[in-house]
Amino acid sequence: QVQLVESGGGLVQPGNSLRLSCAASGRTVSAYAMGWFRQSPGKEREFVATISRTGSVYYADTVKGRFTISRDNAKNMLYLQMNSLEPEEEAVYYCALSPNTYGSTIRSSYANWGQGTQVTVSS
Repeated sequence: QVQLVESGGGLVQPGNSLRLSCAASGRTVSAYAMGWFRQSPGKEREFVATISRTGSVYYADTVKGRFTISRDNAKNMLYLQMNSLEPEEEAVYYCALSPNTYGSTIRSSYANWGQGTQVTVSS
């Protein structure tokens, strides 16, 4: 059974950067698409970014140009580099594994989820 563990969250000032990591174990994930979602209190979990098996990426409009999703298949790792963070982006960030090779913006397309890592954006 695959396990996903996020790390790298924390407190960051507005305008600064943070890099999230997601370590996968129990399965080689290089053959599958992966994604990042986030959830703020009282809101639905929303799509942030996705990367396909072949490395094609897609971002939510709100993060395009500031966030970068990447993967290291040799290490079974997924990353999210977040630059110019805004207070409204404070949320729990989740990594997710799809059973498909292509990425998706739809939450139900992902079968496995990590426990999340808190990102707090505040001065």
